[in-house]
Amino acid sequence: MTWLRNVRPYGATAEDLQIENGLFKARRPASNTPLAATDIDGQHQLLTPALVESHVHLDKTLWGQPWRPNSAGPTLKDYIANERAVLRDVETPIAQRAGALLENCIARGSLTMRCHVDIDPEFGLRHVTAMQQLRERYRDLIDLQLVVFPQTGLISRPGTAELMREAMVLGVENVGGLDPCGIDNDPIAQLDFVFMLASEFGRGVDIHLHDKGELGLWQIKLIADYTERFGLEGRVMISHAYCLGMLPWSQVKPLAQRLAALRISLMSSAPADCAVPPYLALREAGVNVCLGSDGIRDAWSPMGNGDMLERAMLLAFRFDLNKDEELAAAFNAATVNGARALGLEGYGLEIGSPADFLLMPVQTLGEAVVSRPLRQVYRGGRLIAAEGRLLESRL
Repeated sequence: MTWLRNVRPYGATAEDLQIENGLFKARRPASNTPLAATDIDGQHQLLTPALVESHVHLDKTLWGQPWRPNSAGPTLKDYIANERAVLRDVETPIAQRAGALLENCIARGSLTMRCHVDIDPEFGLRHVTAMQQLRERYRDLIDLQLVVFPQTGLISRPGTAELMREAMVLGVENVGGLDPCGIDNDPIAQLDFVFMLASEFGRGVDIHLHDKGELGLWQIKLIADYTERFGLEGRVMISHAYCLGMLPWSQVKPLAQRLAALRISLMSSAPADCAVPPYLALREAGVNVCLGSDGIRDAWSPMGNGDMLERAMLLAFRFDLNKDEELAAAFNAATVNGARALGLEGYGLEIGSPADFLLMPVQTLGEAVVSRPLRQVYRGGRLIAAEGRLLESRL
């Protein structure tokens, strides 16, 4: 049994929290009694749950590799083709590249993550098996969900559908898709397959949607139809959904209300180069919007550092969120909203929840988003990272 002493949950009044068997067991007002040998001295720091990385591509990363200038062409298909060419030249195994990035993400406080993993007839399930092995290596430090991702096409690429099914048999938790119109040019066939597969295996759905304007909005309506038809309320995510930021809110609002009713989550990386789903308006409509890094130091972009507090700052910067309550809403996008989107149970600081938490030397959630301080990271009540590094590397 351990007492976490003198901490301020979400910036509130100081408390002590008891930890037993890796769970929060009790709480009390902060005590002035001397620290016991087993106590954790919180030093009046901000206490929050661990961060949630809702969308990342670990298998693509060039983290730790020599600098490689971005050489992609202008279109989505150019980026996909360029990435294939770049990764063919990289000799460092996925486990080493992805492991180095994963350790960095853990050290910055992400203890739950959803990773999209490429499959392709060219390399089969190699990325999937590599990521499953990596997940086993870090299972005690992070909860890692996988999404099988047919980036080069599902319906339009013969052999991909069979690989998707094999990935389900291997235990991948979510069925992915990509631009049913823009990539496969057959939205009905793609969504039929994705939702049937998810229903058959009892898995979730997470679809990349880059298609813009009215075409993108029509596909979101279609995804909502499929969600309702297959009874997958609360288990569907639409990633990016740029189209929601391109059209008048009067046109988007009825669909937003439907997304909220079906508990379809949206993921944004808060990019600077295109339209972004309107965070506060969607939040007001009841839509769960979470955050993800997307690609980190890969052939798509040299940007990214895996810090979800920085991603929350980028969301706030993108929408000029500067009031404390708005900054707290941006923090929620990187924590509780991600937990809801990924179906986590018991997430948070409540009694009975896993003692996975951060301690930060700041006053409020808003200050945490703005300053992105170095933080202490605890898993099951055990300190696993501090000062921006994992205490025991497994590379």
